[in-house]
Amino acid sequence: MKGVTLWFTGLPCSGKTTIADKLVPILRSRGKKIERLDGDIVRQGLTRDLGFSKEDRDKNIERVTFVSKLLTRNDVIVLATFVSPYRERRRKSRQEIGEFIEVYVKASLEECIRRDVKGMYKKALAGEIKNFTGINDPYEEPTDPEITLDTDNETIEESVDKIVKYLENNGYL
Repeated sequence: MKGVTLWFTGLPCSGKTTIADKLVPILRSRGKKIERLDGDIVRQGLTRDLGFSKEDRDKNIERVTFVSKLLTRNDVIVLATFVSPYRERRRKSRQEIGEFIEVYVKASLEECIRRDVKGMYKKALAGEIKNFTGINDPYEEPTDPEITLDTDNETIEESVDKIVKYLENNGYL
């Protein structure tokens, strides 16, 4: 049983958490050890001391990368769901973790705004939230992800199936 980190990246509200959460029971039913590392949860514990400047975002992902590397080398499938907006930091995470699959959860800004139940985009557009990815802070799309999920046009089930097939075809399942 080989560990791997599936690194879900995309705009806020693109579907990263929803898709990863649907994937968990499927992977567990196949006897896999799974850990979920989610941006909102990690920021409550491991990185609560960090803000949202570029330096703090990079430090956040650096810490998550370290944890992901430890889990992956111990044969755990890590589902890491983070906006992780900067290509260079994702490249460093890939290099450090080794067994790394970049999953680009692609959604239009308009769709992400429509899905936003917490009202974060509304606040960012009103100037109440600074450094909000996609509004007043950049999101650098992946240039060559292993998996692209087009959540504007795919159902959650289709996106999950795409990941499962990739894992099967590449010896992780």
